[in-house]
Order: sequence, then structure tokens, then C-alpha cells
Amino acid sequence: MKHILIIEDDVNIAELERDYLQLNGYHVTIISDGLVGMEQACSGTYDVIIVDLMLPNKDGFQILKAVRSKSEIPVLIVSAKTDDIDKIRGLGYGADDYLTKPFSPAELIARVKSHINRYERLMGKNPVMEVLSNKGLEVNTASHQVFVNGKEVPFTTKEYELLVFLLSHPNIVFSKDHLFQTIWKEDCFGDTATVSVHIQKIRKKVERDPANPQYIETIWGAGYRFNG
Repeated sequence: MKHILIIEDDVNIAELERDYLQLNGYHVTIISDGLVGMEQACSGTYDVIIVDLMLPNKDGFQILKAVRSKSEIPVLIVSAKTDDIDKIRGLGYGADDYLTKPFSPAELIARVKSHINRYERLMGKNPVMEVLSNKGLEVNTASHQVFVNGKEVPFTTKEYELLVFLLSHPNIVFSKDHLFQTIWKEDCFGDTATVSVHIQKIRKKVERDPANPQYIETIWGAGYRFNG
């Protein structure tokens, strides 16, 4: 479970943020004092830090600078201060985002998810190389390259993620619902028809005969299976 640290001295706002984050599956810690918050932000293990600017003992800018001296963890500033100079200063010190109070809780959740994803991609930019292969199809998960019979084929992000998921779970049937929730879990719009469209696109890129696929098989009434 992702752990979010909220450093906010307005109890009502902190509890509102906490409630919405918890509803979306996050573990949340609230600290109302700037000095204590800075110590926790620098010593604890968190996936995102949400910090107000105006805090007792240490302000948000001081906390941000302290965190950035140690880590690139996503930091979101949430403040009632609307001046551009504060936004510029916060972003200049390394904040990943700046939300002005009052804000939509749904927007906060969306930005938290987005920055967690960005950070995880950043941390994975130099992973240990792993090659997934099957009957002439090869995927290098470090470089995100796909090769068919030795020739590189370009893939969109979602096509790549869907192919890697299926290739990593050979001979298992996955429903469209399962695939949609797994690959498009961060998207708010769309339906399972998206899965079918992407499967068709993948087949055109990797199959010798897309009408008679050897890799991704349709299991009528059940879903799709990668033939391992």
C-alpha cells in the first residue's frame, strides 16, 4: 500500500485529504507541525509528501528544500497562497506540483496517482535488463523495445504494457475486464472495448497472419490468452 505523508496544520483540510486518499487505497500519516513534519519527511519512507506552505516552526519551503537534499520523492504543495511568486519559488525548490486551496479532492487524487507513476518510471529508468521471448517475439523490458524475428517494431505505451502483461503470464486466460482494470487502472474513461482494439493493433504488429494469431488467442466468452 502506498504511504502518503500530509504536513498540514489545518485539521479540517488534512482530514479531508486523508479521507479521500484512504478511500482510494492509500495509507496516510498526518503531521501538523513543520519541524516534526520535516524530520519525518526526511527520515521516513513515503511515496508522496503533501505539504502546506504556512506551518508552525518550519514552513513548506524549508521542508521542501530539506527533502530535496536527500530524495526525489514526489512533493506536492497545497497552499492558500495564490501569488505566482510562491508557485515559482516552490517549483524552483523542486516541488512536483502546486495546488491552490480550495481544490477538488478528485484533482488531488489524480495528481497523487500521476506523480507516483512518474516517480516509479523514473526510478525504473535503469532496471536490470530482462528479456521476454517466445517463438520469434522478444521484449526487452529495460529499453521497452519489441522485436519480431529480430526486427524492432514500434509500440505505444498501452500496447507495450498489454503485450508484456500477457507475455509474462503465458497460457492463462484473462477476461477483458481484468485486462482493462490492470492496464488502464489509472484512466477515468473508457470500456473493455479498448482492450479488443489494442489486441487487434498488437496482432497486426507481431502476427504473421493477424486473422489466425499464433501468439494472442481469443477464447470466446472468456477473454484472451498468450500461447506460451
